[in-house]
Amino acid sequence: MRLHRPGPLSSRPLRAEQVPVPVPGPGQLLIRVGACAVCRTDLQIATGELVARRLPIVLGHQAVGRITALGHGTTGWEIGDRVGAYWLAHTCGVCRFCQSGRENLCAEAMFTGWDRDGGFAEMMVVDATVAAPVPESMTDIQAAPLLCGGVIGYRALRRAGVQPGHRVGLFGFGASALCAIQVARAWGCEIYVCTRSESEQQRARDLGAVWAGSYDDTCPVPLDAAVTFAPVGWVVTRALAALDRGATVSINAIHLDQIPSFDYQDLWWERSIASVANVTRSDAREFLALATEIPIHTSVNVFALEDANAALAALDAGRLGGAAVLVMDTAT
Repeated sequence: MRLHRPGPLSSRPLRAEQVPVPVPGPGQLLIRVGACAVCRTDLQIATGELVARRLPIVLGHQAVGRITALGHGTTGWEIGDRVGAYWLAHTCGVCRFCQSGRENLCAEAMFTGWDRDGGFAEMMVVDATVAAPVPESMTDIQAAPLLCGGVIGYRALRRAGVQPGHRVGLFGFGASALCAIQVARAWGCEIYVCTRSESEQQRARDLGAVWAGSYDDTCPVPLDAAVTFAPVGWVVTRALAALDRGATVSINAIHLDQIPSFDYQDLWWERSIASVANVTRSDAREFLALATEIPIHTSVNVFALEDANAALAALDAGRLGGAAVLVMDTAT
């Protein structure tokens, strides 16, 4: 399902096309995709809210599949291995960020479904160094939503400085927050959720939140850490105002509208705002291992590959009770 020109969802911007099977280069893997989850970033690229870096492009950065071919000189993997492709597609490997385990900040980094063709397809190519092993205990459909919302939610918790026993606020309660709450609960944290939807508030309580309310409600306790998932700036100021002294709110969004002005008193006492920029390969591998250990359960809405436009529309309209997942005939 290729994007040639961004446009409104009513124009069905993704087009079903037959294209040659990609050939893996040196150090790359060719995988047959079983399932690929749909992310709000895919929606933003498809509609032009986030400027496409390459056109045409195959969207999708939460793909699970099995290796069918190895590029020349590729080591560490075997044909038939099960792997996941996520947002990070390539880094230079030599800059100071790559050398210090912060390849998410690499200036030469490339991203799946933005710079390189992604998983809204039956076949895709992945760099062997960034591919993540997917545990056999998960199905393709269960694993796919973990590869963006899950991984970035995990990084956002860490960026917010979440520690076992903390009082943690989650502002917004979509697919990423559904994973983050399970991680934080496993760490013994008290969870407080702010979200517009009453059904999402109830789901948060069902998943162990000690309190859930709307953005207009006042959190009943000062928070030790918070994560915002909604792609709007005013939610950040709401989260900041709910923090205890010395606490951090991390912003889990690649694209955000302007953060409105706020009273300096809300930032005083060494409170902090932190952005979350991409993920690292260690984030992906650590989180998948943790997801198996907890284990993390995902809620999914299954669509056929050719229904990718419908999946984007459902996501945009807020009609999904969990993550949208495109499923191929090879899904396990």
